Amino acid sequence: MSQIIISGGGTGIGLATARAYAADGHRVVIIGRRAERVESAAKELNEECGEERVFPLAADLSDPAECDRIAGRVAESGEPVDVLVNNAGGAFGPASVTTTEDVALNYQANFEGNVLPVVLLTHALLPQLRRPGGAIVTVSSIAAVRGPGAYGGSKAVLNAATFEWAAKLAPEGIRANAVAPGFTEATEFFGDRMNPEFHAGRVEQTLLKRAGTPEEIAEAIRYLAGAANVTGQILHVNGGAVLGR
Repeated sequence: MSQIIISGGGTGIGLATARAYAADGHRVVIIGRRAERVESAAKELNEECGEERVFPLAADLSDPAECDRIAGRVAESGEPVDVLVNNAGGAFGPASVTTTEDVALNYQANFEGNVLPVVLLTHALLPQLRRPGGAIVTVSSIAAVRGPGAYGGSKAVLNAATFEWAAKLAPEGIRANAVAPGFTEATEFFGDRMNPEFHAGRVEQTLLKRAGTPEEIAEAIRYLAGAANVTGQILHVNGGAVLGR
């Protein structure tokens, strides 16, 4: 049994990843900003498993003190962290960007919402990662290579952080990779923008003419977590919306 830590674990991709790991008998800690959401998700998954395998923790991971608190809670199990899945994030900033102040708020909000929760939690949990054999898998985005600037830029930072961790931690036997999803349905990411026309437009951008699913991204995350000779890589899962090179 391994210990798996998943931020943004209460919904969408994080929940699908937690479900897959819990079904295989692992200890899973899911972290989210909304206590009621992660508690409900943990209850749901534990009922599916027939035993307590999923443990919820609520925190604002953009706060360094909160990340240190979470690291302390994780340490209470007495087990090392085998896999850290950095899935917390979303689309932040003002709905309409027209003024210079709006632009500043947009970039700041996306940095605080997408970059800080990943780099701070990773730093806080580094001492607990299994050596050798630990794995960090971060959820980036297709937007890191095609924009928009504020959100895409924040995800591009995560790609750069992944490369840094891969190089720095390889001597200790820890691997770091990222998954970059394309259009993935059944998540909260698009919010009120999601309607049949929006869905059809995003699907049309792909070569396979279909949306991705949280379960498919979870499968990619688990592949990277277990691929012993893969580190410093960005795995794009986007149905051919962006071609690999």
